[in-house]
Amino acid sequence: MGVVEMDKDIKLIALDMDGTLVNHDGDVSKENEDAVKRAKDQGIHVVLSTGRSLPFCRDIAEQLGHSAYLVTVNGGQVFDKELNLVDSTHLTNDLVKRLWELKMKHDVYFWSSTTEGVFNTKKPFDKEIDDYSWLKFGFDIQDDAIRKVITDEVMANEALEVTNSSPTNLEINPAGVNKAAALVKVCQWLDLSMDNVMAVGDSMNDIAMIREAGFGVAMGNAQDRVKEAADWITKDYTEHGVAHAIDRVLKK
Repeated sequence: MGVVEMDKDIKLIALDMDGTLVNHDGDVSKENEDAVKRAKDQGIHVVLSTGRSLPFCRDIAEQLGHSAYLVTVNGGQVFDKELNLVDSTHLTNDLVKRLWELKMKHDVYFWSSTTEGVFNTKKPFDKEIDDYSWLKFGFDIQDDAIRKVITDEVMANEALEVTNSSPTNLEINPAGVNKAAALVKVCQWLDLSMDNVMAVGDSMNDIAMIREAGFGVAMGNAQDRVKEAADWITKDYTEHGVAHAIDRVLKK
């Protein structure tokens, strides 16, 4: 990866949260928060683009000051400035039933986002699968062999979009739902091009937006495949890599 000349006209910065914007405690450092403010002062949209659902990113979105849009659940839901839902894509119940069968067969940790709330192995849902509207289903699998078996099956299903947010987990959305696709919609609504976007992330669920953005940035702590997809690598998230990336594209 050579030196990338910053000749892009960046008008929107898309930021992943975990492993990118927030620290070990789930907080935004003062350095990152100040950099977001500097970007907004220059008229740049700063859009959170996260695998989290709204209840688990609302506080940080409000702390940073509302942006034009908020991308959640890996693009499964998009909210406007007032946090009104403007776009939502769900998994079919038949797909969820098969994912649940895999969870039961292999006895692995599961987690999920639905419009009725977030459920996981420690907080199981208490009704039938058909009684919920499913946005995302995930596994966290410590055993490499079991993870490969489940990964091979879900990757072979063309109805699913499969990524991760850590080396041991799988994040499953409907096919075509990812952070890049959501940002394409956001750009259309704002009359921008993806060439005007800087996207920053660390995991496989960030690769699509990093590849499609005009300037794709991987965190210093990013998974190797994410770094390979990026135009540039910033510092580690413990070193306020988001602030470093934002300052890279701001007009002096």
